Amino acid sequence: MTRSYPEAVTFPFGRPGPFEPPEGLASLREERPIASMVYPDGKVGWLVTGYSAVRSILADPRFSSRRELLDVPLPFALMQEMRTPADPGMFIRMDPPDHTRYRKLLTAQFTVRRMKQLEPRIHEITEERLAAMEKAGPPQDLVREFALPIPSLVICELLGVPYADREEFQRSTAVLLNLESTVEDIHATVATFRAFFVRLIAAKRADPADDLLSGLITNGDLTDEELSNIGFLLLAAGHETTANMLGLGTFALLQHPDQLAALRADPSLIDNTVEELLRYLGIIHVGPLRAALEDVEVEGLLIRAGDPVTLSLPAANRDPARFSDPDHLDITNPATGHMAFGHGLHQCLGQQLARVEMRTAFPMLFDRFPGLRLAVPAEEVPMRDTMSIYGVRELPVRW
Repeated sequence: MTRSYPEAVTFPFGRPGPFEPPEGLASLREERPIASMVYPDGKVGWLVTGYSAVRSILADPRFSSRRELLDVPLPFALMQEMRTPADPGMFIRMDPPDHTRYRKLLTAQFTVRRMKQLEPRIHEITEERLAAMEKAGPPQDLVREFALPIPSLVICELLGVPYADREEFQRSTAVLLNLESTVEDIHATVATFRAFFVRLIAAKRADPADDLLSGLITNGDLTDEELSNIGFLLLAAGHETTANMLGLGTFALLQHPDQLAALRADPSLIDNTVEELLRYLGIIHVGPLRAALEDVEVEGLLIRAGDPVTLSLPAANRDPARFSDPDHLDITNPATGHMAFGHGLHQCLGQQLARVEMRTAFPMLFDRFPGLRLAVPAEEVPMRDTMSIYGVRELPVRW
């Protein structure tokens, strides 16, 4: 016997505080962990907030990631144009077997062992950024001087993208992730990004180096379009997500001095700290998105073929049915099982790289600047409220 929820909700978006999920998600999760939801085009689908239901759907191949089947729960300039199949190489918006083919090519590049091998270089990059901050003196914007450069440098070196071009790709990524960007801005940015990668791929075909993109060129049969789109995905995801975790994570620790003191007293807690921050902060503002390929019953409720589904990771990672006292940051409480990197076959390819970067950067930052503190009142820290990846726009600090 399936249940039904006749009253449909709209997607909660505004956050009541810098570290809180969008308002209304908690009560919705307790009352209706799978709720009917009205999408901006008037279509009725589902918003899933309960941990077990989110995890089940992410692991179920009957729910598709194909771009042409998805609906976005917020008004977005390119919503109509998104309802076309993903371009070649855009594997995160594909299902098997297309997704499998691309993912298999990349999995070997992001193993735990390979990421561990990068640790010395990540340590070196972090040291360089901290030395530059110290030399310049306070106050400094931690996002601009620390949180953004570290993952940007690392992913550039891994892919073989010139770091000198960082302003171009960082600016382009910001436009594409801004839910308030116009159609014209997005089209112009996509064209810029594509031209950037066309030039880069051509240079690597002529003179391959020891980097990921060169390896894909020399060891595969990918077209320039596929290579460009894979490069764009990895570059954008590889710096934006970790940069926002470093910025927002530092803000959270500064605002929870008892937790920062615990980490200082016991540096072995860094693994726990990283996992707990990933669980607690929830930087994936919108999605993942899925669509049912057939009628599927999830926890007693029937989701029909074609129904759009929005999964809320911030809500799932605060579910008291799975995590003890989930609305409090506690770095001594292992946060195993969180879904900050998703779950199932689309689980984040670069999650081990992100972990290594955070495990390296946080301790080095607080060791170098034991007196690190905000340079403005906490309520004046500007947040990324209109971005699909949440975080802080700036984090002014002193030491």
